[in-house]
Amino acid sequence: MGIMGESYYMNNYRKIGEDVFISKDALIKKPHLCDIGSHNAIDNGVTISTELIMGDYIHIAPFVVVIGGEKSKLILEDFSFVASGTKIVCGSEDYTGAGLVGPTIPAQYRKINYTTVKFERFSGCGVNCSIMPNVTLAEGSILGANSLLTKSTEPWTIYIGSPAKPIKIRNKDIIIEYAKQMGYIYNKE
Repeated sequence: MGIMGESYYMNNYRKIGEDVFISKDALIKKPHLCDIGSHNAIDNGVTISTELIMGDYIHIAPFVVVIGGEKSKLILEDFSFVASGTKIVCGSEDYTGAGLVGPTIPAQYRKINYTTVKFERFSGCGVNCSIMPNVTLAEGSILGANSLLTKSTEPWTIYIGSPAKPIKIRNKDIIIEYAKQMGYIYNKE
């Protein structure tokens, strides 16, 4: 298994694949809610407080923060990536006055929206992005550095800005061909 950390920590994951690196400086608050596939890396300074589902060949770069609590979820499908400094908000307080706000307030006095953020196959984001609750980066889509994503993307499209807007289409054929050369079986479903 190639994981760094203490054996108690390593054995706490719901599922863990082969060739996995998790930095001893990463803070995964709920490892029992994590399925981690093979050929993955979670670098130093990463903090994750949600359920986490990772496919294969995924990199979470240094100082990524994923928040939203254990009832929220981050799904990273095969060949997706999250670049350094990105903030992913999978769940958030309701700020409209439906309750008090803050993690130190008892749950019965707060209204929290728990959601899922999903990176489909071959999608990813550049450094220092902000990704808001309940969005999906569609297959092959990319979010450029320093961008804010508030809505789901279209497949194989590059987005930049705050809020993010589409600017270009990616060459999906070469990307899928390289994955196939690695032994990856690509199904359109």
